[in-house]
Amino acid sequence: MGCCISTSSHSTCSSMSEGEVVTMCGVQKRTRTTSSYHMNTLQQMTSIPNRIFTNGKSQSSCIYTQQGRKGVNQDAMIVWEDFMEEGLTFCGVFDGHGPQGHLVARKVRDTLPLKLYSFLDSHESKKKKSTGSNCCSGNSRSDCDEGIEDKDKVDSLWKEAFLKSYKSMDKELRSHPSLDCFCSGSTAVTIVKQGSNLFMGSIGDSRAIMASNDSNNSLVAIQLTVDLKPDLPREAERIKRCKGRVFALQDEPEVSRVWLPFDDAPGLAMARAFGDFCLKEYGVISIPEFSHRIITEKDKFIVLASDGVWDVLSNEEVIEIVSSSPIRSTAARTVVDSAAREWRNKYPTSRMDDCAVVCLFLDGKMDSESDYEEQGVSSATLQSDCNQSGNVNESDDAQICEPSLQRNFTVRSSEEKNDEVGVVVCDDHGWSGLEGVTRVNSLVQLPRFSEETPGE
Repeated sequence: MGCCISTSSHSTCSSMSEGEVVTMCGVQKRTRTTSSYHMNTLQQMTSIPNRIFTNGKSQSSCIYTQQGRKGVNQDAMIVWEDFMEEGLTFCGVFDGHGPQGHLVARKVRDTLPLKLYSFLDSHESKKKKSTGSNCCSGNSRSDCDEGIEDKDKVDSLWKEAFLKSYKSMDKELRSHPSLDCFCSGSTAVTIVKQGSNLFMGSIGDSRAIMASNDSNNSLVAIQLTVDLKPDLPREAERIKRCKGRVFALQDEPEVSRVWLPFDDAPGLAMARAFGDFCLKEYGVISIPEFSHRIITEKDKFIVLASDGVWDVLSNEEVIEIVSSSPIRSTAARTVVDSAAREWRNKYPTSRMDDCAVVCLFLDGKMDSESDYEEQGVSSATLQSDCNQSGNVNESDDAQICEPSLQRNFTVRSSEEKNDEVGVVVCDDHGWSGLEGVTRVNSLVQLPRFSEETPGE
């Protein structure tokens, strides 16, 4: 079989020259990005075309983030169109926590896509050497057709790519010379859209959902990822098996946290994360949940967001907000604005969390200039408004210090409160993790451990 990595007609060989017309599985196509193109721009991330990471829009998406009231904005986001090949899109949202969480989230945002790309590029290069032919050439069409039909092998390849990329990312954070991730970390929800294929990997409690038409042609919300929190039974079981502890504090019984076996610290409110190396020996992992979904014509758009959104808005509410947005390029901002309003209404005494939203429209279309004119706004004005109101300045020198971590930030309406404290013991079949609560993700900043071994 050839080395095609897609079940669609968008397979590519990364060594092709930029702009060269090639035959991919029998289809004539002009490439736009290459392996050398991406690798030569590692030090020039902001200049890569079709890659956006600040408030704005692209050809098929819009993104927006807003700082909460807990200090520096620790959320990061990215949409990278024509990633690896023309027509392939990478999207991600990353929610940092801890003293250096904002730096961890940005590091993951900038590095993880390149690691994913590097793995797939290396895989194709090895395949090409072993077969001695171009996997996507016209002479190999039968091999490519065989690869297209072999969905299990495609799933296996992409799953391996996500697993190894996440593992390499966490390893790089552990050995980073200046970024201390001992008590800091980040979530990640990432998707790759390749033709009609959607590949997803996630850790932590950032979430992806999709809007799709049901049999009555009404939009419904489909949750694509699971919020990987410590009260998820299988996550709690793993943490306990590794001698970590999972329980909730009396003043916030809704929030299960991960604690060291010998100390009531650090109180991490998620079961999987990049960084947080003080807990990596005690059950917190960076292995992503991977899934593959085939997109149909009933599927309309995808929304990725940090928990600052999901804590106050349901999946259905987010779908309604995006679908009702008069201009697609403002959809992400409208979701964030709605979340901010809900924070003020539901939790007036609490500190609003950071919010980051990515909206990816599956038909690949955005607004035309006539759409802006109908709404009485120009595209230039829209872009200016996004840049001025999103608090996306990434200068480390300009960042304010994170406020001291306290234990009284969790709030929840009285009808939602649960009297049980500790781990929920139940079957996790069909577990969705939809209920959100507002909280500090990590309660205590630990000093570095001494060499002394704690007693039993």
